Amino acid sequence: MKSYKLLLGLLMSGVFLFTMCTPKTGQKMSSMPEDFRKHAPEAGPAPQIKIGKYDMFSMPNGLKVIVVENHKLPKVSFQVFVDAPPVPEGDAAGFVSMAGSMLSRGTTSRSKAEIDEAVDFIGASFSSSSSGLYGSSLTKHKEALLDIMSDVLLHPSFPQDEFEKLKKQTLSGLAQAKTDPNTIAGNVSDVLNYGKDHPYGEVQTEESTERITLDLCKNYYNTFFKPNISYLVVVGDINAAEVKTLAQKYFGDWSRGDVPELKYKDPVPPSEARVCFVDKPGAVQSVINVTYPVNSFAPGNPDAMPARVMNTVFGGYFRSRLNNNLREDKAYTYGARSRLSTDPLVGEFKAYASVRNEVTDSAMVQFLYEMNRLRTEPVGEDELRLVKNYLSGSFGRSLERPETIARFALNIARYHLPENYYETYLERLEAVTAEQIMAMAQKYLHPDQAYLLVVGNKGEVADKLATFDSDGQIEYYDAFGNPVAASAGEIPAGMTATKVVENYLRAIGGKDKIKTIKSLDAKVSLEMSGMPFEEHRIIVLPDKYYSSVSMNGQEMQKQLINGDKGVFEQMGQVQPMDEASLAEAKKEIALFEEADYLGDGYQLTLDGLEIVEGKPAYQVTVTQPDGEKIVLYFDKESGLKVRQVAFQNVGTGEPVPIVQNFSDYREVAPGIMMPFKLEISGAAAQPIQLKLLDVVLNGEIDDALFEIK
Repeated sequence: MKSYKLLLGLLMSGVFLFTMCTPKTGQKMSSMPEDFRKHAPEAGPAPQIKIGKYDMFSMPNGLKVIVVENHKLPKVSFQVFVDAPPVPEGDAAGFVSMAGSMLSRGTTSRSKAEIDEAVDFIGASFSSSSSGLYGSSLTKHKEALLDIMSDVLLHPSFPQDEFEKLKKQTLSGLAQAKTDPNTIAGNVSDVLNYGKDHPYGEVQTEESTERITLDLCKNYYNTFFKPNISYLVVVGDINAAEVKTLAQKYFGDWSRGDVPELKYKDPVPPSEARVCFVDKPGAVQSVINVTYPVNSFAPGNPDAMPARVMNTVFGGYFRSRLNNNLREDKAYTYGARSRLSTDPLVGEFKAYASVRNEVTDSAMVQFLYEMNRLRTEPVGEDELRLVKNYLSGSFGRSLERPETIARFALNIARYHLPENYYETYLERLEAVTAEQIMAMAQKYLHPDQAYLLVVGNKGEVADKLATFDSDGQIEYYDAFGNPVAASAGEIPAGMTATKVVENYLRAIGGKDKIKTIKSLDAKVSLEMSGMPFEEHRIIVLPDKYYSSVSMNGQEMQKQLINGDKGVFEQMGQVQPMDEASLAEAKKEIALFEEADYLGDGYQLTLDGLEIVEGKPAYQVTVTQPDGEKIVLYFDKESGLKVRQVAFQNVGTGEPVPIVQNFSDYREVAPGIMMPFKLEISGAAAQPIQLKLLDVVLNGEIDDALFEIK
């Protein structure tokens, strides 16, 4: 079955353009000197900070209440924060998150639709999560909102039908995790840093989601949603006396209870530099993470302030050393950052950037160089002053929001910080010295004891990274942090790219049978960004093509090609194809195009064996007569094509890799096989799922369908 290149191009345009386009920002500013970006404005003095006040009290059931008054607008927000410990989820990773989402999907007296209607009626916002509830509304509607929140908190019904819907939505969203390089990097770095036996290292997968049951969700709620480990945080046009009355009225019946105390083992940081690689076929960029866990680095640690200043110098803001090096000086990336985060259980260091394939190893050199430089060279006074002013300014601006005061109060209570912890923020910031920064770098920056994680194109990048590994051996992982073999094995003697393609053609029916197929009439369902579509596609060799895409029975767009003419139709508007568009579109008029690859003008290269969906597959690069290259993967055992990687401009300005995964091959005519499932990633924010519903080969086709008026 032909690829969906033309369909993808149209789905990315017009009414199907789901991504926002940004306006041009590159106009020349002639009044500015050409190097104005290289010089920061002179910093002003650190601002004088006055932190707002808050009230705090406890209810008889143990619920602690924080109130921050702000009467500028007639609005109020309520947050019920459940300070539950991280919960090991085992082979059902994801049930904690789903439990939180299920809270607002029905109560003993309201359905999800009724909850949504009640929230909309008062113009409020409301959400639930594994750590509690959040809602905001106009002050005059506060009791209506609290009535909803109390009902959801105290009387969730966990309806089975909503659970099944949520699971389906979750599975759809998880499909992106296998294709988005930043999500992959986040998943794998969590596994590396914390281990799969630690709650922070558990990664939700499609398999773990399938194991989640409603009982697991209910048990989480019944075990951890207790007032004696929770906080009610109220911000806005209200006073403490009102909150006391309302808290008792709506949350006074929430029964306290014992909550299990969970124990965790401290993760073991790497003892050497370990290069870890995740292959993303066709990727033109590499995502780099230099990362490791940081034990004994809880909020309130005396090192927190000087370590924060140190990290800000290194990679914590736009003018950091890391960003200046990789972006401003070498133009390897649009941005490089780092973070050194505190946590009650275990902190984390991570430096990260996305860089072009050809500079991946060079960028890694600079990551490690900047880490070592900060460990061995003192920071200059001007640089330190700039960072201090940046941090003090950021802190001051954050105080403009009353929610910040509430967050400070919550942190003081949760982490047992001194009452004046935030009031002394600027004092502690100003006291940081260059000597302390070097000491913090030596203590918390470990270029020789780090996971050097890269998500990228293995064929173009991986071999160059072995030099950074302590023992020269690269470790390979899948998108969810599971170890995989470095290679799928050696190519068997005598195997060639031509034989691989011939084996595929034999597996789907043989060249002789394929040559007899002159037309295809297929109906396909596809889901894009959660929206269902159907396509009716007809191909008649050598020069006729018809495609109609509909949604809920209404035709949204159509494409027609008949000989030397072609048109796009979209929402009733007809646009003829120009010469270039027609030439590109005609590439879709093909059936079993792999047979063409054995003809003149095509060059085939057998690149090796790679693991695809857990199985070895031959990787074959096809160079077409026009110079365009595609990479095909054929299952070693069955011979069937399981993946195709091509490049297409989908409106981003430059070609991006489009990965198509084929599966569920079935017989569609005597002896002829076709894939019934196709997943396309790279063309949109989330993968596009296609299913072949019906197909007829060499059937009767009305020639009037191809009429172009």
